[in-house]
Amino acid sequence: MPPITRHNERMTRNLDMALVRTFVAVAERGSMTAAANLLNMTQGAVSQQIKRLEDLLGCALLVREARRLDLTRQGEHFLAKARQLLRLNDEIWSDMTAQPLHGRLKVGVPHDLVGTHLAPVMKMFADEHPQVEITLVCGTSPQLMEAVDQGTLDLALIEEPAHSAPPDVLRIEPLVWVGARGSDVHLKRPLPLSMVDESCAFRPFVLDALANRDIAWRTVFESGNIEATAATVRSGLAITAWLVSTVPADLDILPDAAGLPPLPPFAISLRVPSTIQPVALTFAAFVRDAMMRGR
Repeated sequence: MPPITRHNERMTRNLDMALVRTFVAVAERGSMTAAANLLNMTQGAVSQQIKRLEDLLGCALLVREARRLDLTRQGEHFLAKARQLLRLNDEIWSDMTAQPLHGRLKVGVPHDLVGTHLAPVMKMFADEHPQVEITLVCGTSPQLMEAVDQGTLDLALIEEPAHSAPPDVLRIEPLVWVGARGSDVHLKRPLPLSMVDESCAFRPFVLDALANRDIAWRTVFESGNIEATAATVRSGLAITAWLVSTVPADLDILPDAAGLPPLPPFAISLRVPSTIQPVALTFAAFVRDAMMRGR
């Protein structure tokens, strides 16, 4: 072991996390009083902790002028590092003290969102919480909402018109017409349609849009299987309507020049019961984080 020198003595000194947390609170709120209220301390104690931190670092971090507090250049530099340090400290504490999540989770999801939106979230959740047993139930949004309300699902992703979506909507997307690449099936009358299910959330809005343009239509295929619907579109037998983020790469979004009526935007939201279990609450946070980042 090397002898203690002035250099490595300084390298082994440790910051007091309580002092760092106090400094960040003061810097972010610009007030000793506000920081004291946040930290449940007296203003005098906050002032003493800032003084101790400045003495420890050997520099002034704050400039005190009357009722105003400003950061010095050293204070601005330290604030960025202090925030990183607190985040890492809190993450380590949370990881090391958290109890493993146990239980069963029954999640509902519309057919078109399984592979595009939910699959990556489920993998992340399963990797982090391997002791949670997840069951996935596919259905249309009306079916899933009813199941959550009846208590047969713990939570569900749902699609609903943007104008009626809740305030905490995850994302809003255009509903678009989709057809096979190079196909002119959208010019046929009656218009061949392939919809996933009669209770599909998109269906009444698609049919209303066609009715408003006096465009006759006929059903080519209806099934709860999204792949079967996609197959009829790929073969050029019909067109369909999907959210823009769920359109497969080998199919085309039909342009305005195709002569089809515009469709309303739809929201993707989380449907949760009034009383939600901890496992479902954690999974909902995963979904919100992933969907918001995806925006």
